[in-house]
Amino acid sequence: MTVYFIGAGPGAADLITVRGARTLAAAPVCLYAGSLVPRELLAECPADARLVDTSQLNLDEIVAECVRAHEAGRDVARLHSGDPSIFSAVAEQMRRLDAAGIPYEVVPGVPAFAAAAAALKRELTVPTVGQTVILTRIAQQATPMPPGEDLATLGRSGALLVLHLATRYVDRVVDELLPHYGAECPVAVVAMASRPDELILRGTLADIAPQVKEHGLVRTAVIVVGRTLGAEQFRDSHLYSPERDRHVC
Repeated sequence: MTVYFIGAGPGAADLITVRGARTLAAAPVCLYAGSLVPRELLAECPADARLVDTSQLNLDEIVAECVRAHEAGRDVARLHSGDPSIFSAVAEQMRRLDAAGIPYEVVPGVPAFAAAAAALKRELTVPTVGQTVILTRIAQQATPMPPGEDLATLGRSGALLVLHLATRYVDRVVDELLPHYGAECPVAVVAMASRPDELILRGTLADIAPQVKEHGLVRTAVIVVGRTLGAEQFRDSHLYSPERDRHVC
């Protein structure tokens, strides 16, 4: 028996990976976050599968479902939105499974920031403009940021920032980044990336906050801040340069 942590992707049901869909189709038990995972994906489960919406369960109750499946010798598909490696809360579940001696595997998925970049039709790393992407969030009362990872500190790098779970605090985001990026720095907000109700807002640090408030965005969105969003004049990469010696490994 194995618990499979499966990245369900950013929202569109057809963005789950082939491996993820195959694993889901073979699992007799499926635990899914009903508030975030598209319901259409549940059609991939076996007809007699046990389906458990974990949106109202606490950690102990989720792990208990895995323990019951383990005792019955039944594989579990644990569906998480996006990719399990980023802001998914799988680490605490894995720790509990390790303690219980329950084996698990991870099936990666398409993360929200990748879906946002696709919606924006932008490469996030552009030669001579920006080669660093920081995935982060903003400190909240329930979960403070570790020392040195506050937004003002990260902003000193000037790197492209992708902020998760931050639209509710857009004024704080703007205030903390303005000294480092400037008022004219390009910003984009992508909500519900890849879904039919996807929404894209474009602007700068000077005007993005009113747009976010006007549309009432408080969740399921990422804020992207950085120069590469507006990059037009930049050098071609060396990868496809005619001057590159393609006989050298």
